[in-house]
Amino acid sequence: MTTHEITAVSLAPKNISSNALKVVRRLSNHGYQAYLVGGSVRDLMLGLNPKDFDVATNARPEQVRELFRNSRSIGKRFKIVHVRFERDIVEVATFRAGKVNPARENEKGQGGENHNHEIRQSESGMLIVDNVYGTIEEDVLRRDFTVNALYYDTFKGDLIDLVEGRRDLKNHTLRLIGDPESRYREDPVRMLRAVRFKTLLDFKIEDLSAQPIYKLGFLLQDISSARLFEELLKLLMTGCAARIYEQLKHFQLFGWLFPDSQRTMAHYPGDKLIKAALESTDRRLSEGLPVTPAFIYAALLWYPFVNEKKRLEKEGTSHIEAINGASNNVLAKQQLFTSIPRRFSVPMRDIWHLQFRLTNRKGRKAEAILRHKRFRAAYDFLLLREQAGENLNNLGEWWSVYQNKNEAERFAMQKKVNSASRDVKRT
Repeated sequence: MTTHEITAVSLAPKNISSNALKVVRRLSNHGYQAYLVGGSVRDLMLGLNPKDFDVATNARPEQVRELFRNSRSIGKRFKIVHVRFERDIVEVATFRAGKVNPARENEKGQGGENHNHEIRQSESGMLIVDNVYGTIEEDVLRRDFTVNALYYDTFKGDLIDLVEGRRDLKNHTLRLIGDPESRYREDPVRMLRAVRFKTLLDFKIEDLSAQPIYKLGFLLQDISSARLFEELLKLLMTGCAARIYEQLKHFQLFGWLFPDSQRTMAHYPGDKLIKAALESTDRRLSEGLPVTPAFIYAALLWYPFVNEKKRLEKEGTSHIEAINGASNNVLAKQQLFTSIPRRFSVPMRDIWHLQFRLTNRKGRKAEAILRHKRFRAAYDFLLLREQAGENLNNLGEWWSVYQNKNEAERFAMQKKVNSASRDVKRT
């Protein structure tokens, strides 16, 4: 049940996307209701600078498309419209209803389609199609957390709060709208969003909204691997990935995303390596340095890869074939849970394969490795393995020194390695 609370608030115009304002203005000028909604309003209320802006309206997708040539419809579960301004995208969603309203049961869109029959759920309760359109009062009940359900009228400067979202915002509390378990079943990704918002905003999840998460992680198996990968990018590329990782473990979600990584932690220092990789990524982001999901995924799946390589070698597979086979098998298996685009899986393979080449410093091989385009990433990964507790006979220190020497000094270091190798063979 919703109660209207309309409050005049002053949100800094400079922090509001001019393109989002253009979208709201054009919709309003054509007689439609249009509001900023969601995370952008939440962040503005917290004094933050939102990156993405969403608009909620009573205009149907096809009506929005008519007003904006620079737009396209996306989504199957719920149709929305992206209005593109060069690199900036404003997302426009039509007010939704949670169920068919008998009064509008025969209502049709401009193309003759009956949107009010476009709602379907799986046996587990997950919404497969959710294209029943409604009013703002119905729409608010379809949103996830109260703090993400604030509507802002950019013309009047009014904040429309139908679910006491402003109160929860003041109390730094995440509260699901409606029955928590049902809402998680409708869209299991909400559990990941709860973890992300809790960590990013330093909020608490109220008990009734937190408790179902511990037992519903299995529902993530119903989410497409592509969508989960995109959600993981939001989790791991935020600058606080190390803390998010701890929350994923706390709520027993990590094992449903990376089952092999979870299993190998009993025999390998996977937890330490993952923490080290995520802390390194967070640090680089804070310093404005480039990061890549390939490095994080390499750490997440390193010990499953090592374990699979050992298994293949035990079966009689050669060293090189075991490396290649383990890479293929681990990546193929993980793709069932979270997709890994080729632009990331290829660098991952290189980082893994170079770990074995870094041990071979005879002759001029060290020079060839140093010139490899993935050397720096592989070297950083090597240091993280040592940090996690792997005994690599000070290999990281050797490469730390080697790469900072001149050509003559590097040659001398190579000769020393060759000499030591010959001495080992004699003994």
